[in-house]
Amino acid sequence: MKNFENMAQKMLNKSLSPVPHELNDLDWKVNISSNKKRLANHISAFANYAGGGILAYGIDDKTGNVIGVDKAAADEIVKKLANIARDGLDPVVQIKHSIIEYRGKPVLVVQVKESAIKPVHLRNATIEDSFIRSGGTTRKASRHEIGALMLNSKTLRWEELNASKLFPATKALTCLDYQSIGGLLGKPLPDDPDELLNWLENEKMVKSVNDSGYYITNFGAIAAAVDLNDFDDIKRKALRIIRYKGLNKTETEKEFPDQKGYAIGFNALIQMLKIVLPSSEVIKEALRMETTMYPIKALRELIANALIHQDFTVRGAGPMVEIFDNRIEITSPGKLLPTQKIDRLIGAVPESRNEILASAFRRYNICEERGSGLAKAVTEIELFGLPPLYFEEGENYFRVIMYSPKSFAELSVRERIDACYQHAVIKHISRSSLTNTSLRKRLKMNEKQRPMVSRIIKDAVKNGYIKARNIENKSSKFAEYIPYWA
Repeated sequence: MKNFENMAQKMLNKSLSPVPHELNDLDWKVNISSNKKRLANHISAFANYAGGGILAYGIDDKTGNVIGVDKAAADEIVKKLANIARDGLDPVVQIKHSIIEYRGKPVLVVQVKESAIKPVHLRNATIEDSFIRSGGTTRKASRHEIGALMLNSKTLRWEELNASKLFPATKALTCLDYQSIGGLLGKPLPDDPDELLNWLENEKMVKSVNDSGYYITNFGAIAAAVDLNDFDDIKRKALRIIRYKGLNKTETEKEFPDQKGYAIGFNALIQMLKIVLPSSEVIKEALRMETTMYPIKALRELIANALIHQDFTVRGAGPMVEIFDNRIEITSPGKLLPTQKIDRLIGAVPESRNEILASAFRRYNICEERGSGLAKAVTEIELFGLPPLYFEEGENYFRVIMYSPKSFAELSVRERIDACYQHAVIKHISRSSLTNTSLRKRLKMNEKQRPMVSRIIKDAVKNGYIKARNIENKSSKFAEYIPYWA
């Protein structure tokens, strides 16, 4: 039995016993009114009510006796209510219906869902034509009550908006690779199409419209689309991987546009990256092995971050991974949020524009828990002995650059200080501190190069990136350092 059917049973019990009376979230009638405006008022009121409400048909208006309803009458009632919910109100109201057995008789119950956007008012009218439930009756809302509804209104996130036209159930299921999503979650999916669509709606991938079809949401498309080209407004958001010859964009060697939804195509994307990335030979346990020049774990985190934190409102641009002979550039549309600072990204709790997508990626085990992704990427880069990450913010983009191996002599002064600062951050969030010894290890330098490392630390302190953990300690040999903000 559906959740709202159980709820309707309980509400009817409460309303009809011991003395029949109507509730704010329940209204019962023998049959549907011929007055469309009155019906629109009722639906408006329930859509504005916290938790929504239920209309029950087949119950005597005056006595509360259960009369029942036949299928023909039920079909006609649902048709009228669905038309009003779709065409008579602004915004459109979502309804569901079912016929339940109550006291031995069939009763039609119609659930009017609470609208996230309030107030719901009569179409082609003003917001003053809004209605509420009070004392078990429907009445026009006062200006004060309309103001309260507006305060409780929700602005829909990009992920919750519609990506498709209204599709029949079979078309909606065909466009989404829901089986791969079930695999990522490690859970079996229902075989029954109605139960499957209900699950997809709970996952915020589709939205039902009064039993007449389904919209695929932006989140559903961007996460699980079989082909993003099926969705005109977001097909440009497909991830592009481009391999160039040399150090600039003069000559493209290969391009890999990925037209699958981000979640269902992510693991295949990482496997493909392993093939196209530059590699080097290492000897391990007397066996010669080939490994990528860049840490895959770091790339995984950085690409996941680029996907989930991008600004989807930037038109005509999508995320890109560009591979050059000496670096990899990972670019996402949109600048950082106003509250974010480049030098505080590592280890900080991130603010996300796309919380539904970010939460899903964590549930799908694609990216790490909040705030640990960049820290894990930097840790991997240190293990590989690569130069520090470089962060770049443009007018409408944010970019992370990972460089191929460089010797200490090849590192610029800027890169040496950045490596020092990022190392200090990683040590700090690991409940430790940067020392000359730890930084030498990070930079793959030996004891004889201690003075050179001391110079880097001194420059980082002078430029305000790190500070001494204990200002009373006068020994530079055993000094410990932490980020400036710690």
